[in-house]
Amino acid sequence: MSKPMTKTQLVAALAETMGMDKKTATTALDAIADVVSKEVAAGGAVTLPGIGKVSCRERPERQVRNPATGETMTKAADKQVKVTIAKALKDVVNA
Repeated sequence: MSKPMTKTQLVAALAETMGMDKKTATTALDAIADVVSKEVAAGGAVTLPGIGKVSCRERPERQVRNPATGETMTKAADKQVKVTIAKALKDVVNA
């Protein structure tokens, strides 16, 4: 298995694909990340065509167990980010 692509490598690949400079690619990538973060934090969802859907889901208060002591405690309600992978990406990976 190969190492994950870093942000620098992603920016370089994006700049090459777009035919733009790295500064423009960095700005575009940061803008996408900012828009997705704000929308998901507000409880919405964002679909990235060909990649998947990023959404926020609320989890209710629940009972959890401390594995070290076996003690049961109550965990407060929280939010969880969920990423659903697009079928197109699954097909490319499994081809």
